[in-house]
Amino acid sequence: MDLNLKGKTAVITGGSIGIGLAVAEALAAEGTNLLLVARQPERLNAEAERVGRRYGVRAIGVAADVAAAKPIQEVVSTAEREFGAIDILINNAGTGSNETIMEAPDDKWQYYWELHVMSAVRLARGLVPLMRKRGGGVILHNASVCAVQPLWYEPIYNVSKAALMMFSKNLANELIKDNIRVNTINPGLILTPDWVKTAKQLTADKGGDWEGYLAQVAKEHAPINRFGTPEELAHFFVFLCSDRASYSVGATYFVDGGMLKVV
Repeated sequence: MDLNLKGKTAVITGGSIGIGLAVAEALAAEGTNLLLVARQPERLNAEAERVGRRYGVRAIGVAADVAAAKPIQEVVSTAEREFGAIDILINNAGTGSNETIMEAPDDKWQYYWELHVMSAVRLARGLVPLMRKRGGGVILHNASVCAVQPLWYEPIYNVSKAALMMFSKNLANELIKDNIRVNTINPGLILTPDWVKTAKQLTADKGGDWEGYLAQVAKEHAPINRFGTPEELAHFFVFLCSDRASYSVGATYFVDGGMLKVV
């Protein structure tokens, strides 16, 4: 199936590892050029070079913390300077939290708001004009099943991802007149390096069976009884980026192995 993505350009935040990197590789396999954004320049540049070489596309990195306004200006200016215009924005940067509402300080709430919500707002303001130059585009927000079905130990993550989902819906309504389609993806349990790191930490003093711990998490939460891979999730992102999803506007899709418990 030709997805008509060859020669297009995508900006992907959190693009050097995990879900973001998997999406980058899946788009590159379709011939899409890439501007990858992440905080660690060494890993970012190495992955951009590797992906570009493997798939024969142009792939560059911009080291930036999108939780702050000024680095986002650098992302936008680099996209305009290097590519002139863009076709796809994947707002993927984010991380889990661990706190109680009663004990979490204001600055932690503010950080996650900046990372999960304001980064998407600022990138839209900066990059939508570059999509208009192309006559349209696609914006995808990587939220979480936790936006509607919260896990008890990460209230700040739950709240900020719910806000991202609502922002995405409003942005979709505003931009469809420009032929820019905006949608949200709510993943469930995806086996990212963060999950592996957490599992190893939690089992370090209990025999170190981190794989068994993750198997138990999957059994508890997902009827499919396993974690999804970043590559499985990436395939869905790529489809929504393509013309094959041309009537998909302002929707939220759950890719969660059945984790969501309501209709």
